[in-house]
Amino acid sequence: MPPPPLPFTVVITSRDEAKTLGRALDTLLHQTGAVPDEILVVCPDGPSAEVVTRYAAQYPQIRLVRDHGVGKPAALNLALPQASHDVLVLTDGDVYVDTDALRPLVEPLRDPFIGAVSGRPVSLNDRGTLLGYWSHVLVEAGAHRLRLRRTAQGQPIECSGYLYALRRRLVDHVPEEVLSDDGYISMQVWSQGYRIAYAPAARVYVRFPTTFQDWLRQKVRGVAGYYQPYLKDRPVMRSFWNEAVFGLWNTLAFARTPRELVWTLLLLAARIYVWFRGWLDVRLRPKPFQQLWERVESTK
Repeated sequence: MPPPPLPFTVVITSRDEAKTLGRALDTLLHQTGAVPDEILVVCPDGPSAEVVTRYAAQYPQIRLVRDHGVGKPAALNLALPQASHDVLVLTDGDVYVDTDALRPLVEPLRDPFIGAVSGRPVSLNDRGTLLGYWSHVLVEAGAHRLRLRRTAQGQPIECSGYLYALRRRLVDHVPEEVLSDDGYISMQVWSQGYRIAYAPAARVYVRFPTTFQDWLRQKVRGVAGYYQPYLKDRPVMRSFWNEAVFGLWNTLAFARTPRELVWTLLLLAARIYVWFRGWLDVRLRPKPFQQLWERVESTK
């Protein structure tokens, strides 16, 4: 007989996501495998809080945590000490998980030498559009293949901020101005001697930006965190050089048609600009956290 599922707490960070939060909760509550014992939803806005209150009336394992709307790291710092279990699953209010995503995500934590487990983002965007194609390249040819390779070689990976599990006792605080909270938490786990596993079966469905302005906001913010001192001298998975060396061939090979090859070349140019902008905004002319953490509307 298989052992009973590990008890765990899900933490959802959300802001102005009342339209998507219900689906996120539904897919967490109706898993075919491991079901969360507790769900903490951290949000600052009234409409999102109303959604949580409505669900909590029916599902007592759901709790609302109100935050001050100053960023995701601050929201996590509110939730971490309130979780009832050592195993945490972190996700967002504008994504939703597969019907059996949580079981393969938390099961690796039975191994006492594993401290965190990353889920696998899957793009919901149409591959037949430029930005949709870019999203598929980055999550499939990029992050997915790189996580597979690095874990097979015993190297550290960053967990995907869209869905990951960890041992709560390994991270008691996240600096409130860190731009890559998932990267910071992953490296905190690794630096304490724990491995980070990858669970490709733990799929989380993500809607990526559909306007170039939103795409640029999201991607610049994502890489800017790797120029902050919080990740300095850490064995991070993401860097300009890692992307250029490992990602170039996989990115070019992902194209199926001449049109997609053209789109791939445009993506390569855009990624060079994104890394330059991240360096510019953090190192050369530093911007405050709130300017770098601009809200992306087209993913909601």
